[in-house]
Amino acid sequence: MSDRTTAAGREPFDRRLARAVQRVTATALGPYQSAVVRIGFAAAWLFFLLREIPHRHELYGPDGPWAWDMAQELVAANRAFTVLMWSDSGLWFEIVYALAVLSAAALLVGWRTRAASALFLVGVLSLQNRSVFMGDGGDNVIHLMALYLVFTRCARVWSLDARRAARAAEARAAGERPRDLVGPLLWGLAVPGLVAATLLRDRSGEPWLLVLLWLLWAAQGAWWLVGRRAPGQPLALLDVLANLLHNAVLVVIMAEVCLIYATAGWYKVQGSRWQDGTALYYPLKLDYFTPWPFLSDVLAASGIMVMVVTYGTVIVQVAFPFTLFNRKVKNVLLAVMMVEHAGIAVLLGLPFFSLAMIAADAVFLPTVFLVWAGARVARGRDRLLRRTRPDGPGGAGRSDRSAPAPGEEDGTAGDAAPRTLVG
Repeated sequence: MSDRTTAAGREPFDRRLARAVQRVTATALGPYQSAVVRIGFAAAWLFFLLREIPHRHELYGPDGPWAWDMAQELVAANRAFTVLMWSDSGLWFEIVYALAVLSAAALLVGWRTRAASALFLVGVLSLQNRSVFMGDGGDNVIHLMALYLVFTRCARVWSLDARRAARAAEARAAGERPRDLVGPLLWGLAVPGLVAATLLRDRSGEPWLLVLLWLLWAAQGAWWLVGRRAPGQPLALLDVLANLLHNAVLVVIMAEVCLIYATAGWYKVQGSRWQDGTALYYPLKLDYFTPWPFLSDVLAASGIMVMVVTYGTVIVQVAFPFTLFNRKVKNVLLAVMMVEHAGIAVLLGLPFFSLAMIAADAVFLPTVFLVWAGARVARGRDRLLRRTRPDGPGGAGRSDRSAPAPGEEDGTAGDAAPRTLVG
């Protein structure tokens, strides 16, 4: 037995600590979970904006009950960030709304995710802080997650960026030098917007967000420059710092979800309607929350079912944070909460709130399940392409293969081993 091994056969603490540090610095943990969070929140915000296109002027624009002068007075008091306070022009509102839609779509598919996530943050904050009384609760979660996603490496899998990175790695392996013109172009186009936001900082809200956007811009430029001029240890250092930031923010997202459920559950415990088991009954009798009156009446007619769902909601929300260290129980409660949110979307007519909460819950989904689901989606995509795409010369094309090569489906094919300065 080695002198570095304890009598019980366990590895020494210093080695376990070194391996943990190695893992945290060398790898962006939870790539599938962060990708699902990115896709879920981008989809929730995008679908909401698309659905409300006919009503956008009443919600956030010049025709809303919360007039521009009232919003200006509120922003001056609470210092909330919004670029819609730069001008009361209808054209400026349309530009901001269109950019919010485009940034959400880009973030959804993972195209230039670093720039898309920053624009997504600006779009979310600008529209929501313009009319603070719009939303159904899910907007608060999107508000928080839009800020967190900026710091994550959420496009390592299931994104166009991952596909582009895999192709660049293949080109480098073949001795070619891939060129990227879109990235520097987007980096340069960001300068006028940042300068305008700085000059109009008195109308933009808190200056910390401007500082954050400038830092993101400078960091992206430094990353590109180091990658071109010093791709050795300096780039490895930047990679380590990015992994540390990603992993720290991923922990914050998990803590945020636990805090949401814990506070919601304990506040429900204190409510008299939740204590007597009738809290669900009253929303089912409100016209605003009954898109399907027949289904609402069927559920409300069963007192036992109403009581079970009411108590079950409280029990699940209070218990969930305490089950994180028991994988089986956690997965069961996670499935129950997702089904519950799907029921809220159908019965109470809150689809975007439910989608936002399901996206937040997805950060706890097992990696095995996500990989399995991704493989099934990829297989369905290949079958669809096989039916619609004619065979090329010499036989079927890419979609005829039964399964992607290792790492190809998630965009990591050809990637080098994780670099780190530790271990």
